[in-house]
Amino acid sequence: MSDDIHETPSTTPNFQTELAAQLAELVPEAIVDCKVDVVKLQELLAVDAADTNERFGLFWPGKKRALRAAQEPTTATLRPDVANSKDWETTKNVFIEGDNLEALKVLQKHYHNKVKLIYIDPPYNTGKDFVYPDNYKEGLDTYLEWTRQVNEEGKKVSTNAETEGRYHSNWLSMMYPRLKLARNLLTDDGTIFVSISDHEVDNLRKLLNEVFGESNYVGQIAVSKGTTTGQDANDIGSSIDFLLVYARSKANYVPNGLPLDEQDMARFNQEDDRGRYSVLQFRKTGTNDRREDRPNLYYALDAPDGSTVYPIGPGGYDSCWRTARAQFDAWDAEGMIVWKQDVDGNYKPYVKYYLEGRTKQVSNYWDDIEGNKKASLTVKELLGKNVFTNPKPVGLIKKILHIATDRDSIVLDFFSGSATTAHAVMQLNFEDGGQRQHIQVQLPEPTPEQSAAEKAGYRTIAEVSRKRIDLAGAKIAEGSGGRLDDGSGALDVGFRAYTLTDTNFSKWRVTSDIEADALQQHLLDLRESSSADDATADDLLTEILLKQGYSLNEKIAPVEIDGLDLRAVYDSDGDFGVLAYLDEHTKPTLEQLRSIVESRPARIIILEDAFQGDDELKTNMVQLAKSKSVELWTA
Repeated sequence: MSDDIHETPSTTPNFQTELAAQLAELVPEAIVDCKVDVVKLQELLAVDAADTNERFGLFWPGKKRALRAAQEPTTATLRPDVANSKDWETTKNVFIEGDNLEALKVLQKHYHNKVKLIYIDPPYNTGKDFVYPDNYKEGLDTYLEWTRQVNEEGKKVSTNAETEGRYHSNWLSMMYPRLKLARNLLTDDGTIFVSISDHEVDNLRKLLNEVFGESNYVGQIAVSKGTTTGQDANDIGSSIDFLLVYARSKANYVPNGLPLDEQDMARFNQEDDRGRYSVLQFRKTGTNDRREDRPNLYYALDAPDGSTVYPIGPGGYDSCWRTARAQFDAWDAEGMIVWKQDVDGNYKPYVKYYLEGRTKQVSNYWDDIEGNKKASLTVKELLGKNVFTNPKPVGLIKKILHIATDRDSIVLDFFSGSATTAHAVMQLNFEDGGQRQHIQVQLPEPTPEQSAAEKAGYRTIAEVSRKRIDLAGAKIAEGSGGRLDDGSGALDVGFRAYTLTDTNFSKWRVTSDIEADALQQHLLDLRESSSADDATADDLLTEILLKQGYSLNEKIAPVEIDGLDLRAVYDSDGDFGVLAYLDEHTKPTLEQLRSIVESRPARIIILEDAFQGDDELKTNMVQLAKSKSVELWTA
């Protein structure tokens, strides 16, 4: 391939090959005949390598195949679904209908290391939950076959019942590749929060330890459900679910404190020209509060009555102050020190701390979230009674967003369900002026027969998800008064909808029974055109942009240049970032191609078949692009 022309890759990155390439760079002596010599690698690692005879970890039948499912490249792409979108031209939010394993692969190119928070509420594996139909052939074919079954034949979705065998293994095999791919998307300071019940919490924690590393475990949070479930008198009822929290890198993990509640706020009952404040005893309390622990923090202070004050703990032991003397003097000069007398008339120093910017530490027990019944009422108000059962509370996701995001973070939920995460992101953006973006992925799982959702006209859970985002966004926008003339930008309550589909470009498929002398003609017959007949220019462009590393919310518009219909992708300055000519049936002239180049885009994309076999025209185009320092790509 010439350095002057680039070919768009036909699949997502092959992670096996990329890993081998990284090993070749780090330890070239472990690469023999373009293969990794595992024995040599173990020798080089010496004592750092595990003894394969005695290994600690989580193992189950099908684990190796599950890992391959994550590593296998995909030909899948996303097709724009403008009709089911909202505010397509302006929104930065994304909703993807399709299998989340393949969707996560599609997202790898652009969103690698860009997602600040992943929240998921996967199936809890109670025996009644749907478990995604991975069968470890080609993942996309599995998904398309499954969706055809439910859409055309109306087949019922299977569950993972304990009676079917490999109960835990099936669930782990479903979760493992998805978590592997999800980790790649997190920023270096990003985190993942996973809701789970006690059915699989122990297995999930071991699985997350393997995928993220035990050293990146942040915590396990018990979340009160507000009710007790389980009516069997022989069982213990369940009043809590769990959140497992892991960081991409614990070394870079910096959680935000939580907003203060009304009880916390009430403590700030004094005010000066700096604002509302409370006071904190200047003597150190709690652990390591004795003089011998911090001798440099034991010193004398002069009280307002002229007496000398030392830090004395309960019972009379020598304690210590909170800070060194220099910091005390600085606070005293700023009017931050307050002296108070106890019941015996002795003076004690206190330091002011102000309400503004104040947060509180995150605990591992949350009982301040609205219960499941109230969460169901929220969804009922939007969608109708029983359209979606057991939705997650908006308050739960908002609390997570407070802890784990900045105001401009990207948030991903690839088990979207009723789209509570999208609802919470929009609500918090409204409340704090943020510009967080959300990405939702939801399988088009059919709604149960004769259910309230089906009777209300919803054929799939994905339809329920999109409708909730639409209605919740409209309600939030109505309350915002159109948002916010505070410079924070318009409130984004829209979303771009996409559907997972197979590639729009022809694929080489050669069977093993073809005679060698007929191979060349067979290949030519296989690829009559580079793109699918029913693919629109927007379908083709979306796939190309994804594979070249662009986002799902680029600003795109049709443009005409010298009689040719093109698609323009604009950069942040409003200039042509990309110009794409995607009509394989109309061959452009050299002058028309010259006009495209003269428009000075950063990149030009042309379908290979648009040249219609004219190598001279293609060569001239390469030279034109090179003369103007424009990247030329074919697809």
